[in-house]
Amino acid sequence: MRNLAALVVLAVSAVACGASSGASKPFAPLSSLGHLRPAPYPGDPGPELVPIPAAPRLASPVSQARPGKSIDGIKCEFNPKLLFHVHVHLTLFVDGKARAVPAGIGFWPPLGPQNYRHGQFGVTQGNCWSWLSTRYADGLIHVESPIERRFVLGELFDIWGQPLGRRAVGPARGAVTAIVDRRVWTGDPRRIPLTAHAQIQLEVGTPLVAPQTIRFPGAF
Repeated sequence: MRNLAALVVLAVSAVACGASSGASKPFAPLSSLGHLRPAPYPGDPGPELVPIPAAPRLASPVSQARPGKSIDGIKCEFNPKLLFHVHVHLTLFVDGKARAVPAGIGFWPPLGPQNYRHGQFGVTQGNCWSWLSTRYADGLIHVESPIERRFVLGELFDIWGQPLGRRAVGPARGAVTAIVDRRVWTGDPRRIPLTAHAQIQLEVGTPLVAPQTIRFPGAF
């Protein structure tokens, strides 16, 4: 009986610990944000068949990663052999107004007209690109790597050369609200995982905007 009682205590403790760890997960329901302004028209589809917002870009695209210079262990390479290639969508709002994620994050030298001939994107012989990058101003993040590893949103911002935290998204300053797959991310926004087809929305200040989601087109 004494052994049975000990097992019961252990089982109850395990349940309590499980409940505690579950409560510490970095998500809260979308309803916890209260009233949300309806999401605006996302924009017309671009070459990747993803909407491009008619909005100013948050900041200029820059690649801190260069040939021979890694950022967070992420390299800028010429035609790397890829182990996997997935896509994530990022939407930005500042004080309730849309901001565009610029094309060309993660590329060096910076992209130019030569990369967009006949409306199609292409890399030239002189371009290296990082394992995290953007081709167009549609918020589609290309996660492509020759090694098996986990990527997070803060790494994209590090490559971009822009800050990201609880009170900063690039040059925008104020309280940051992060929504991931229609749930509120309560942890550090830098730690948001870049998993296949994740839909991430970052908002600085108020009013808060309802999640603006996309449908990932066939190849993506």
